[in-house]
Amino acid sequence: MPELPEVETIVRSLAPRLTGRHIVSAEILKQRIVRYSKHDVPGAVTGQRVREVTRHGKFILIGLERGFLTIHLGMTGQLRFDSPITPHTRAIFQLDGAALVYDDPRMFGSIEYSEATDRTDRLGPDALNSVLSPELLRRKAPIKAVLLNQSIFAGVGNIYADESLFRAGIHPRRRADRIAAPRASRLIQVVQEVLAEAVEHRGSSVSDYVDTEGRKGDFQLRHRVYGRKGLPCLVCGTPLRKIVVAQRGTHYCPVCQR
Repeated sequence: MPELPEVETIVRSLAPRLTGRHIVSAEILKQRIVRYSKHDVPGAVTGQRVREVTRHGKFILIGLERGFLTIHLGMTGQLRFDSPITPHTRAIFQLDGAALVYDDPRMFGSIEYSEATDRTDRLGPDALNSVLSPELLRRKAPIKAVLLNQSIFAGVGNIYADESLFRAGIHPRRRADRIAAPRASRLIQVVQEVLAEAVEHRGSSVSDYVDTEGRKGDFQLRHRVYGRKGLPCLVCGTPLRKIVVAQRGTHYCPVCQR
């Protein structure tokens, strides 16, 4: 699933291309994609001008003259600018002089129109752009589960939770409220450092993710634990392990992470 760095990469690419343009027409090819929308998406957005393109957590927010077009990429969603239609194209937004195409083979993603950002209002503060208090982590749950909880702070998924916990030296099953305050503060700092570094490298392409021009990211080349089960730890040489925490495959070093 595209996480915060991948979505941020897409937003940075889309913003200069979309801002100021008008949506001439919109076509939804699969109704499942708009299953959460309380409004008719084509009818609501056609004729509107794009004011801005922003992000909160893993959600893309396209601000219009009236309301917002909110896009969540799910597991396999892709937004492509001026790209050919494919068998997996689920929506087409025709702009003045360009087109925005939404592809999604598995259709876990969604597109919705709302008069306010009510879909993202239920999320916690953005994991990259907010000042995060370590008190947010004080939950009676494994720290990996806390990092994945979008209502606590939004944007961290499986890849960046594993990478952050490794760099902070914290076992993914450690109960969050038992992490000492200095370590919790350090973990918050590490999470934001990892996210910023991943954005710099245009995200991780470990499955379907590409940016709006079809280019892969390269942060996957810098992963220290994620996807490296059985390989030697880059710090101590111990074979890395994979367990299940919060119903997610979780990679860690049994020596470096206590």
